[in-house]
Amino acid sequence: MIIIKANSINSLTWENIFSCMHNGVVVVDRKGNIVVMNAAAKKLLQAENGNREGKHIQELVPHAKILEVVESGDRSIGQKMILADRQCMVNRTPLYQNGKRIGAISVIQDITEIEQYRSLLTQLEAIIEFSTDGLYVVDKEGITIYVNSAYEEITGFERTELVGRHMRDLMTNGYIDQSVSLLVLEKKRQISIMQKIGGKKDVIVTGNPVFNDQGDVELVVTSVRDITQLNKLRKELEKAKSISEINQNRFSAHVNGSEQMFICNSKKMKNIYEKVKQVAPFPTSVLLTGPSGTGKEVIANFIHHHSQRKQKPFIKVNCGAIPEHLLESELFGYEKGAFTGANKEGKIGLLELADGGTVMLDEVGEMPLSLQVKLLRVLQEKQIQRIGGREPIKLDIRFISATNKDLKQLVSEGKFREDLYYRLHVVEITVPPLSERQEDISPLIDHFFSYFCKLYHVDKTLSKETKKALTSYHWPGNVRELKNLIESMIVSVPSQLIEPHHLPLHIHDQKDGEEALTLKQRVEKFEQRIVKDVIKKYPSLRIAAKELGIDHSTLVKKLKRWGLDPKKANI
Repeated sequence: MIIIKANSINSLTWENIFSCMHNGVVVVDRKGNIVVMNAAAKKLLQAENGNREGKHIQELVPHAKILEVVESGDRSIGQKMILADRQCMVNRTPLYQNGKRIGAISVIQDITEIEQYRSLLTQLEAIIEFSTDGLYVVDKEGITIYVNSAYEEITGFERTELVGRHMRDLMTNGYIDQSVSLLVLEKKRQISIMQKIGGKKDVIVTGNPVFNDQGDVELVVTSVRDITQLNKLRKELEKAKSISEINQNRFSAHVNGSEQMFICNSKKMKNIYEKVKQVAPFPTSVLLTGPSGTGKEVIANFIHHHSQRKQKPFIKVNCGAIPEHLLESELFGYEKGAFTGANKEGKIGLLELADGGTVMLDEVGEMPLSLQVKLLRVLQEKQIQRIGGREPIKLDIRFISATNKDLKQLVSEGKFREDLYYRLHVVEITVPPLSERQEDISPLIDHFFSYFCKLYHVDKTLSKETKKALTSYHWPGNVRELKNLIESMIVSVPSQLIEPHHLPLHIHDQKDGEEALTLKQRVEKFEQRIVKDVIKKYPSLRIAAKELGIDHSTLVKKLKRWGLDPKKANI
């Protein structure tokens, strides 16, 4: 700043004044001769050497635009030009004295830094605009001064609605429920909060204070990140983790693919197969009835995998295996802190995990009456509510129920709700016991024998006599008993060929129109089986007798009594 005292103004010349100016100044007369050129102008025009006053402006600037101003008397304002590799802004104005044009003055401003800052600002604005995070800037008063495009996209609010408005005003008008910017202005530190925008998008909002040299908050820059997809992904991962855990316990979500073969040689099972194929594509509820072990789970799994829900979860819930006090939390899940001992993060229920898929309620007749009411509500309203939760969760589930009990009888006894029964009993499929479908026994034996041989990497064979004994057995435990027995023989019988004497006594010695064997006879048959297995392992009877802990002569006598030739080392 130049301060000129009033009483000394006459002692100053224009040259003195211009020499103190930061901007370049060039004054020419009516003929274009230089009258005044200050130091700043000389530097910009690269004319610092020698005295330039009195010389024509064209000697220095061949195409000097100031001459046009001298001639026309028209001002030239804001013209850009390059001088000495510097960007300059030039203003040219005619000079008058007593109404007569006597020349012109040119003021040159070096705007190189300004242009650089402007370019940088443009780049920064472009970067900010291309940011996927929403950016929101308020001044120290809490008034909105900038909003980027990402913020508009995330929130659905137009920047024209926001810029120039105070944050409290925006809160009052329902744009936001709380302002992190105001919290930052108050606390003078970084603050992050979680918000839901428009009831749909989950966002994390982080406000950062910008301080001036005095340590006061000058601006608050707030970033808004849409984490809706992240939350969705997190929930999906939690669901996948829960399903993985389910696969390892009693709530088995899958039936092994190799065990899903639908054996239907018998007429009864063929009819069931046709009915299952018919109902599988529809989302209707199915009730599977029949004795335990008949394969109801396999049929349920078949229905699921032949429906439009096959890519979604298949969740099996054993209503009889889960303690009553745990069943509700397992089915419906709970929020964190819902009850003492609850997982601190809460838990997704089995029904929620099955959304879009199928739930099999095994042993549904064992479900407590208190839960039957809630299950009925799920079937009617297509939604659940976690324990301790406030918001209902909409679900799309197909229910397949299974029981070995007479639900109608339970209804009459008041142990099962009638309304729930009819909700589950839209389509009923009764699976007969294995004893009523003899034609299925042989193919089931072949299937499980092949399956377990592959599973355990063994090569074994059933003798014809063994196969006959298995086929003629009445199988009170149904398919489950058959399957377990086949697996047991595969892993426990040492020989490659499985013979009748390897079978359990209740199958090997089953009645065939004759009286049952006595205890002594059963013991002797068991002894024969052990002796035969040992003899096959060793090259001589002496070694076999030693292994059995008996004399060689005793072993020979036993073989003769059983009608076997002692001379054959391998029987």
